[in-house]
Parts: sequence; C-alpha cells; structure tokens
Amino acid sequence: MDARKSGIIIGLIVAATLLVTFLGLMPGAKTLSLHDVLRVLWAPDGKVESILVWTLRLPRSLAAAMAGAGLAVSGYVLQALTRNPLADPGITGATAGAVAPIVACFVFLPWLSSASYPFIGLAGGLAAAAVTFWVARGGNGRPLHLALGGISVSLFLGAITIYVLLLAGPQSTALLFWLSGGFQGRTWAHLAHMAPWVVFGVASALSLHRVVAMFALSDHAAAGMGLQLNVWKPVLLILAILPVAGVAPIAGPVAFVGLAAPHIARLLHPRGTMLEIALTAAIGALVVTCADLAGRTVAIPKELPVGIITALLGGPIFIYLIQRGRLDFKAQQP
Repeated sequence: MDARKSGIIIGLIVAATLLVTFLGLMPGAKTLSLHDVLRVLWAPDGKVESILVWTLRLPRSLAAAMAGAGLAVSGYVLQALTRNPLADPGITGATAGAVAPIVACFVFLPWLSSASYPFIGLAGGLAAAAVTFWVARGGNGRPLHLALGGISVSLFLGAITIYVLLLAGPQSTALLFWLSGGFQGRTWAHLAHMAPWVVFGVASALSLHRVVAMFALSDHAAAGMGLQLNVWKPVLLILAILPVAGVAPIAGPVAFVGLAAPHIARLLHPRGTMLEIALTAAIGALVVTCADLAGRTVAIPKELPVGIITALLGGPIFIYLIQRGRLDFKAQQP
C-alpha cells in the first residue's frame, strides 16, 4: 500500500474514533438526545446535560482513545525490539510489573501522591520486562521462551497483587474493578496525568521509526548500519514501557490491545515503519474507544470493565491470525 492510501486509511480510522467518541456522549444512565449533545458541546451551560458531556463522558472517551493508542504502540515497539510476534506489554510482564507496585503503594502507602504512580509503574514495568528478557535469552530469545518467561513473571506478580488485595480490606472492591481495566469516573485531570506519558512514548516511536525498523531486521543488520545496540536497546525498551506507565495508574491493565493492534495494522500493508506505527496507534485508539462504549452501554446502569471487552474482542482476532498463519513478524524497510 502506498503512502497516500495508508494516510487515507489512518484518516478514516481516526474519523471513526471521533465518531464513536461523539456517539458515546449520548447513551448512559441518563440518555441524551443528539440535539442536547450538540447544544452543550457548542455552549456549555453547567446544567445536568452539560455536566454529563463535559465532566463525565467526553474526558472518559478521550482517555480511552489515548490509552488504546499508547498501548498499541507499546506493543509494536516491543515486537520490533524483540522481533517476536508474541511480544506486548502483557505477555512481556511489563503490565503486571507496573500494576503490582502501584497496588502495593495504594494499600501500604496511601499518603503517597498519585502523581508518583506513573514513575512507580515505569520502574516496575522495566524491571519485570528486564527479567522476562533475561529468562528468554536462556532459550536464545525464541518467541516461546519469551512467552513462557513473561507468563511466569506475570503470574508471580499477579500472586503478589492478589495477596496485597487480601490485605486491602474494604478497598479491595475498587481495586478489583481497576485491575479489570476501565475508565469509569475518569476526568480531565486523569487525562492530563496520562497524556504526557502516552504522547511522549508515541511521538518518540514515530520520530525514531528508522531505529525501530533497523531493530526489526536483526541485531547484525542494525550493527552493520552503525546502530549502537547497547545504547538503543534500553532506550527503546523505556519508550515502550512509558505508555504503560501512564495508562496503568488511570485505567489498570487493558488486555490484548498491544498484541492485536500491530498485527491488524500489518495486515493492511502500510508503506514504511512510520505509517505502520501511526496506523497501529489509530487502530488501538479505535478498539479501546469502542470497547469502553460497549462496556458502559450493554448493561446500563451497570458497567463492564474495558479489559473484559478488549479480551473478548482481541481473543477471536488473535485466534483468527493464528489459524490463518498471519501471526508473524515482517520487518518494514527503514
């Protein structure tokens, strides 16, 4: 697919995400008409309809879109860095590594400011991913060993998280919903806390698309092109974990987006790594926005966690890719 067609597809997916965001302003415990939504978007008046749109529903949908884009790009960079089609924030243990220390701080250090949670999540995610990669290198970094290492690290950290939840007492219910992944009650403040981490991670991946493409070829090829592997490997790993660190404190773990979105993007055959990364981000934003809308409308007035919806969507897609033999990693040209 040439650059023009790739740009058109990316534009259409972004437009679809905006359309879903707009449509999501209407349904809820109190359904708003199209006229009401257009009126309060144009002229907020502080009444109930305006509060529902501007305070509750719009920031929530935008947070979902941003989180989806960030997690999708995180999965793409991890797959390129490891040249492994199974790599994503969940399978590499990065998500569990980010979540476990945040839960521990929430329970044992309640006085700690939530503004520090992304830094805690970044440190935990990097540590967990490093352990996973170390385990995988014992099997020469093969996809199966990476998956087994990541699952082992995730299970270990998940056990610690569950133990901490048992000690949380009345707080455990809220933490359990957060651990299922969701955007309920997320406001502009939550979006502002998440944005720098996701925007910086995605923008860095786009600006470093040539480096990402070199890593996707092979270590020998990258070194032959003059790339300093010992410098860029940790840099890309940090950039891959940054969106996870920003999303995890706000939405908890959201499954399958980082794994499925890059593969869906590759099925569309965009031209060049930069367009492939942009397409991956757009697909991730659309998937999570749709999942969030479905989660809060299928069982009104109750809500389903977004993590459950993305797993229900991503699972069949992943099985389809496996059955069709499409689950591979093909490097783009730098």
